[in-house]
Amino acid sequence: MRILHVASEAYPFSRTGGLADVMAALPAELARLGHQATVLSPWYADLVGTPHEIWRGGDVRLGELTEGGVRFLFLETPAFKRRGIYHPDDVQRFSAWGQLILPVLAACGVRFDVLHGHDWAAGLVVAHARLRHIPSVFTIHNLQYQGRWNIHDGFAWTGLPQWFNSAQGVEFYDDLNLMKAGLVYAGHVTTVSPTYAQEITTPEFGEGLEGVLQDRLAEGRLSGVINGLDQERWNPRTDGHVLPYASMTAKAANVAALRADFQLDDAPILSCVSRLAVQKGLDILLAALPEIVKTWNVVLLGSGDVQLEAAFAGWARRSPRVRHVTGMNEALSHRLYAGAHAFAMPSRFEPCGLSQMIALRYGTPPVARRTGGLADTVPEEIGFLFDDPTPEAFLEALGRAAALVTRPRTWNARAKLGLPLDFSWEGPAKRYLEIYGEVMAE
Repeated sequence: MRILHVASEAYPFSRTGGLADVMAALPAELARLGHQATVLSPWYADLVGTPHEIWRGGDVRLGELTEGGVRFLFLETPAFKRRGIYHPDDVQRFSAWGQLILPVLAACGVRFDVLHGHDWAAGLVVAHARLRHIPSVFTIHNLQYQGRWNIHDGFAWTGLPQWFNSAQGVEFYDDLNLMKAGLVYAGHVTTVSPTYAQEITTPEFGEGLEGVLQDRLAEGRLSGVINGLDQERWNPRTDGHVLPYASMTAKAANVAALRADFQLDDAPILSCVSRLAVQKGLDILLAALPEIVKTWNVVLLGSGDVQLEAAFAGWARRSPRVRHVTGMNEALSHRLYAGAHAFAMPSRFEPCGLSQMIALRYGTPPVARRTGGLADTVPEEIGFLFDDPTPEAFLEALGRAAALVTRPRTWNARAKLGLPLDFSWEGPAKRYLEIYGEVMAE
């Protein structure tokens, strides 16, 4: 089978978050299973790597690189000749980009059996695929980001026939909505965990699109497929960023190293690697800090909301038990998974999440809200789950963890259950192959 993935970012060439990681891992697993996987993303000005140009038409060009048995294609338009991935005019940029994809690939002789679009930036190419009777699948990675713009200006950017401009099409409360384009016109819609697939059909999590998603569910065209994890990159037994270990006894050296590096006292360590955002529940963590530091050291890696950044920076200056490092730091993130006792994920919603899977495999039980992918992947016998998105509920779960972390034998027996867990991409990739087969058969 020949599968074309379309997404706004793809590791290791461009990345802001988990979508890029999926674009590295899922196509590679499909290739390992014997299928031809191709990924197409924008050719950004500061792309990591230099694609080989294979086609040019005026001010549009297509480049190619190969990584891990997967062909990566990069489509450049004038709007992408600037640094950075996302900008305020993204709806216009990705609309122009999305309508060019299929004609450019046809001109280059690139053939595929099914198109798999990922998140709002790929929604428009799914609509164009419907026009050409190309089988397609569309995956929601985060429904909160939809690609909306005033439809009176924006519809002209799409290149779609006028009949797409309706409440049954890409129109959404007088806006153009690129996410909705993917939801309406794909042969099958997936999202990145079974629980999130149910949650997004409700007003609480549906971001205004719950009606569309309820219709897709009723048609049997909405599924939750949990993301996998790159288990070679995230393997404490072979991880070159930490002191490799295969047991909780050996993990202790990493705890001691992290404690020494950050000059922490003997209290247990709670780590967090996250984008600083309300979605991630970092406001909940912040509100709970006065109580948390009575029992725990806290080491946080991440940037995002400027108010949250300033508040955590203030705590780090005032409290010997709080450390905050901004930015993205691959090596440090590995050390925080390996060297902490527990891992904080108080998310208000979490479509899938990879951090909890990593933490489990590193013997670092998550303290997490029971939502989305966290509910699907954190076993009750290992992690500490809570239901309400409040500081009080988070503190109650942390209290359960604190009662055990001071009993090393009990804690280690619990934490070690996560070390052998299998979060590989093989199962999810096989499920996607089933879905591809279904949409191709129609």
